[in-house]
Amino acid sequence: MDERVAANRANWDDRVPIHLASRFYDVDGWLAREPLPLEREATLIGNVAGKTLVHLQCHIGLETLQWARAGAQVTGVDFSRAAVDAATNLAARAGLSSRATFLCADVYEADTALDAHAFDVVYVSLGSLGWLPDIRLWAQVVGHALAAGGTFFIHDVHPMSSCFDEDGERVVYGYFEESGRPFVSDDDSTYTDGGPLAHVRNYEWNHSLGEITQALLDQGLVIDVLQEHDWTVFQQFPWLVEDAGTYRIADGRPRVPLTFTLVAHAPIIATSPTRH
Repeated sequence: MDERVAANRANWDDRVPIHLASRFYDVDGWLAREPLPLEREATLIGNVAGKTLVHLQCHIGLETLQWARAGAQVTGVDFSRAAVDAATNLAARAGLSSRATFLCADVYEADTALDAHAFDVVYVSLGSLGWLPDIRLWAQVVGHALAAGGTFFIHDVHPMSSCFDEDGERVVYGYFEESGRPFVSDDDSTYTDGGPLAHVRNYEWNHSLGEITQALLDQGLVIDVLQEHDWTVFQQFPWLVEDAGTYRIADGRPRVPLTFTLVAHAPIIATSPTRH
């Protein structure tokens, strides 16, 4: 295994018990509330009842299970065995085991783990792409996993916001993908409350919005929606202000994109009737 992937896996294994106990995820509250998918995402993806959905890099599976609660047959894939075990346990506690399966595999090996199965929806959530060195290989996985006529959805960190230092005051990292030159960090904190992490070394990569979009176009996907947002869902920079469950740029500061949403579909290729 690539030593960078191994370091990231150990880092994410450490995060699992911290995240399960965190106020940020509030697992007990989540189980009690039985939430459905976020309205803004459900509006773009549409009715999933009776459809199949795969969530790549699903972590502990809360968002995956919300789609199961909305009627989808879901599969979550994550490279952390601790996360997959936690997600499987949460599915049982939520009474959703019959609608949810979780598999432990690196995202680049998802084709093998999924046995080349094609899904009606391929779903990717916030905080996924930065851990991947090659966006083109990722797009190939998306293209292979998406059934003809199916919907691809991603809401993730905007690559522009990943260029700033931790205070969000200076551009210190590159905007474009450099797979051989990751951002290297030794940070014992995570984005939730709680900690510290035992395995602090982690590696991240940036991918420009153009690179992400072109990689999906190269797989034959058709882009339906591309939105840039001046909000995110965690305290990415000290100067963001909380607003109804999101964190937005404070008044008076220049607005820059913090997250983006992209929705695409795999076209149905019509075949010509055979003539005799």
